[in-house]
Amino acid sequence: MPIKALVFDAYGTLFDVQSVAAATEAAFPGHGATITQIWRLKQLEYTWLRALMGRYEDFWTVTTESLDFTLKTLGLTATPAFLAEIAGAYDGLALYPEARAALQGLASYRLAIFSNGSPAMLKRLVAHAGIGEFLETVISVDEIGVYKPDPRGYAHVEKRLGLSRDEILFVSSNGFDIAGAKAHGFTVARIERVPAAALRIEIEATGTIDPKLMFKALRLQPEQLGFHADVTIAALTDLVSYAAIRNLPGPSGSLP
Repeated sequence: MPIKALVFDAYGTLFDVQSVAAATEAAFPGHGATITQIWRLKQLEYTWLRALMGRYEDFWTVTTESLDFTLKTLGLTATPAFLAEIAGAYDGLALYPEARAALQGLASYRLAIFSNGSPAMLKRLVAHAGIGEFLETVISVDEIGVYKPDPRGYAHVEKRLGLSRDEILFVSSNGFDIAGAKAHGFTVARIERVPAAALRIEIEATGTIDPKLMFKALRLQPEQLGFHADVTIAALTDLVSYAAIRNLPGPSGSLP
């Protein structure tokens, strides 16, 4: 069947999670870079831990819990109000530079977000970035109470859009999300934010793996689980013009 909708992951795909570094550094000078990396690593880990424990809480709770863990691990303290203020940086993440142009260029397709974010967080994030006009809908795992990569989440996307899995192109830069979406049966495009070769060069040049390199190594590389993206591209705008995707049928025969 032809591709009728493109569904985008939010955090790390459309929005740069590293952009919280300004807020973490302002809150704790000299510690911002380390906080940013541990926070994001633990944030995702807590979604998986809560899923395995059967103790779902929304992504705002997970985000504040993981920030609290990070600060305590580093021997830093924050009042509940200050903790919430720092966590609020996730509501104002920077949109990747090419994201707006990509969404505009794909306007002939149905476009949606599917994210771990809570509905309130995603509403604020999309409004802050000013991209709501390009999206048909924003789908949160909160609607069914299961985090990615649980297959029930991807099935919920089909239900919400009223489409079969082979009519959806799923787009993500997160290895775990790509593996989950592909295992479910979606056609998947991987945004390669950090090429493996570039990562190796960076590791060799520094001689060690600092927190940011650790994040790149653990979260931005393909998972070796047997479920790989159908196409890997460098930027969201490549979805509009990249030759490798032109053989995916779209409303008028191919992606524009």
